[in-house]
Amino acid sequence: MDMSNRRIVILGKTGVGKSSLANTIFGEKRFNVGHTVNSDTKKCQSVTKSINGRDVTLIDSPGFFDTDRSEKELKCEILRCIIDFAPGPHAFLILLKVERYTEHEQSVITKINQYFSEEVFKYATVLFTHGNELEEGHSIEDFVRYNEHLRNLVKKCGGRCHVIDNKYWKNNQPDEYRSNQFQVKQLLKTIDEMVEANGGRCYTNKTLEEVEERIIQEVQLIRQSPGNLTNVQIREEAKDKAFDWFWLKWVGFGVVTLIGALFGIVMLR
Repeated sequence: MDMSNRRIVILGKTGVGKSSLANTIFGEKRFNVGHTVNSDTKKCQSVTKSINGRDVTLIDSPGFFDTDRSEKELKCEILRCIIDFAPGPHAFLILLKVERYTEHEQSVITKINQYFSEEVFKYATVLFTHGNELEEGHSIEDFVRYNEHLRNLVKKCGGRCHVIDNKYWKNNQPDEYRSNQFQVKQLLKTIDEMVEANGGRCYTNKTLEEVEERIIQEVQLIRQSPGNLTNVQIREEAKDKAFDWFWLKWVGFGVVTLIGALFGIVMLR
């Protein structure tokens, strides 16, 4: 993997603001944004852009934590994410809203703890959206302090926690803390420090390694065929072929098992 390219996966339930966050980080609209609770993000979207001289790839995942999608639809998109994640991301952003926590919100945190291996948390940062709901004069750390479940989640993520507001916090705010420009800068700094602490490695596991090996095999086969595809086009075609191959291999597994394989809880065979 090209270590100069930061691969960042955005995780969260539908409607939390994943696509809007990606656009905010890039400073321009590169991802489709849904304007209803039934978000447009029904599949992985991946975009690469240079930020401060370094390529950053943002992967906007579908709502793993949603409950209103069919088993087949979710399985298809989870497999697509496994393909897109390979050989592994440098960082996971766990998105939650600044809001009063109900049983529904708590179920998301419960699923995160269920799906994630301890290794994943070494690569994860909690990022809150809808920062406009944060009380004046309060930091996101103040908000987290009053909820035991949030405190435990942030602790698992090494204390890494940030806040952003995709709608209201424009640049040049009187309060620097409530500025997306400031918060994005701090977020990217946190990710750099985390990657350094992880020895520059990306997160991976046996499943992602197996997928990457298959993609490399498909790349080699495509290169043997006539054509003038770019390296990017070749890899995308190889990923599509790998998807078809693994779909036939893993079609019998359930959603929870596939998610567990993606986050290192189980190994698919």
